[in-house]
Amino acid sequence: MRDIDLFQMALGLLPPWEVQSSEFNPEKKRLVITLAFPRGSTFSCPVCGHDGLKVHDTVSKTWRHMNFFQHDAYLSAKVPRVRCKHCGSTRLIEVPWARPGSGFTLLFEALIMTLAKAMPVNTIAQFVGEHDTRLWRIIHHYVKQGRDNADFSEVTEVGFDETASKRGHNYVSLFVDLSVPRVMFATEGKDSSTVTRFKDDLIDHGGKKQNIRQMCCDMSPAFIKGVEDNFPDAELTFDKFHIMKVINEAVDQVRREEQKRHPELTRSRYIWLKNPSNLTPKQMNKLEILSLKQLNLKTSRAYQIKLNFQEIFNQQSDSAELLLKKWFFWATHSRLQPVIDAAYTIKRHWNGVLQWFKSNINNGVLEGINSLIQAAKARARGYRTNKNLIAMIYLIGGKLNFGLPT
Repeated sequence: MRDIDLFQMALGLLPPWEVQSSEFNPEKKRLVITLAFPRGSTFSCPVCGHDGLKVHDTVSKTWRHMNFFQHDAYLSAKVPRVRCKHCGSTRLIEVPWARPGSGFTLLFEALIMTLAKAMPVNTIAQFVGEHDTRLWRIIHHYVKQGRDNADFSEVTEVGFDETASKRGHNYVSLFVDLSVPRVMFATEGKDSSTVTRFKDDLIDHGGKKQNIRQMCCDMSPAFIKGVEDNFPDAELTFDKFHIMKVINEAVDQVRREEQKRHPELTRSRYIWLKNPSNLTPKQMNKLEILSLKQLNLKTSRAYQIKLNFQEIFNQQSDSAELLLKKWFFWATHSRLQPVIDAAYTIKRHWNGVLQWFKSNINNGVLEGINSLIQAAKARARGYRTNKNLIAMIYLIGGKLNFGLPT
């Protein structure tokens, strides 16, 4: 079998395109496959689709293809321009192996999109011998294309939270479809305007704000205002993880204040933050010693208040409010100021805390996606721009259909 016949089969070319020749340069480690079409071939207008147009002239183009063994491979062709009398345009035709305006073949771009989910773009650029800026253009193109085709018409439950984009006060807010799950929208900032931008994006993708029945977030005043202003029909549930974070921070504050008088509390932080079932035997032993030796230990009392609050989430919904009221009375009369402050924080967000017993939704899925994002950011040692980070968020968690060949 001739080499051109082998390349013809491997590239899957259909008439009128065919492999004309191949040239391998061992010094440059470069293979160039030249494609051509027979004289007299006709093509379709790329604007109106009218068929049977003769070639007006040609333009020479080259595309980077997937490597041939360890060597760079390129496709080269004289691409026809056609003049269409029906729409009055003279345009280059679209070739089947590459998208318009790209210097890469579709298979090469498919490889980049696959690698980008698991490798930093800088590493991929070194691997394939291309500048990372060119690869980011590929990623941005397909992410935009995938998002343009996304359909949000069936979305009814949304969770949202912020994630750090850079050191300092730089954040990106993520909005997740909790039923799929997938990242629907990512945008810079963590104020109420992020919810407004999400609403606009939801509508642009076939969704309706009145279809959103449940939303879940932390107790950020900005997020709460955003929901009230943009989704007045939605019921807001405060994420259980963030609620427990408020209580845990109060317990830890009590421990840090008491540690000055009780040095034995040193290095015991994670004992009081964990559930008893998650403690190691060594940690459980230390917890028992601290609890038995110091019956009046404030940290121990704060810990019991925390466990009691956590137990409420295991009860039936019809008894939840009564139990929460009893817990609130206990916490506010504990004479532990951090615990009292935490209890009043719960009181200010009372309805959203109780809403969990009806909706049973939380941002656990979002936390999982966030951990993948932070891992990708760590591998890449950060991203130069938030635009690149947001593109990577969609690539990792957006479940987008890029329509690329496999």
